[in-house]
Amino acid sequence: MSVVAIEIVDADLAALYDGLGTEFAAYERVKQLIASQIKGGRWRPGDQIPSENQLVNALGLSRMTINRALRDLTADGVLNRVMGVGTFVAQAKTASPLFEVKNIADEIQQRGHRHRTEVVFVRAEDVEMGHPVLGNALGGKVFHSLIVHFEDDVPIQVEDRYVNPAEAPEYLQQDFTTLTPNTYLSKVAPLERGEHVVEAVLASAEECRLLGIPRSEPCLLIRRRTWSSTGLVSAARLIHPGSRNRLEGSFGSSPI
Repeated sequence: MSVVAIEIVDADLAALYDGLGTEFAAYERVKQLIASQIKGGRWRPGDQIPSENQLVNALGLSRMTINRALRDLTADGVLNRVMGVGTFVAQAKTASPLFEVKNIADEIQQRGHRHRTEVVFVRAEDVEMGHPVLGNALGGKVFHSLIVHFEDDVPIQVEDRYVNPAEAPEYLQQDFTTLTPNTYLSKVAPLERGEHVVEAVLASAEECRLLGIPRSEPCLLIRRRTWSSTGLVSAARLIHPGSRNRLEGSFGSSPI
């Protein structure tokens, strides 16, 4: 990520802010100031903008006013705030297909960006029937992986997946920093059918930490189950920050 924008001189920001007049509330003028820098190309997608403290000092405004402006712009998808790192100009929201099972690495590469993963764990677990993700589809020993997917170093998905060992017996031996679970499972247990359920949720504290988002940010949750010709292959929870992703699909009418 570029940090060019953070080098803007405080005096320049103050002059630009003063030029906006007093017709609107202070936080709205801060939003206009930031938006104008982005629209004018001075702050580009991926650039880190001045911190909350820098904006407070440069503009002579309260922290509450600056925080509200940044919060609103983040909710609008203009900015992307990463806890412990800073605030960045958001990339255009990524679009994920709603009616297809695609490899996230391929989607990111098709957008001209770089994909990488961080593997939190891959392990065997014992689960009981009625499991919150698997339901009554599987019981006993299963494989469980938790992986974070990044697009140009921005976390865009937490993949929480349970896998049927009978369908993918060597799942635990795979290096998921070099291939995705989708790639591997498509090879060893080709998809026959799939099921999607989409929800708007608040992620858990651990998921928010992995995604670098505040607990208050709404997320898109896709519950996905896939089957091969011989049975259930996997059940996954795919969590996306709402400010960084959208779902899209198409449909048409059938002849009567």
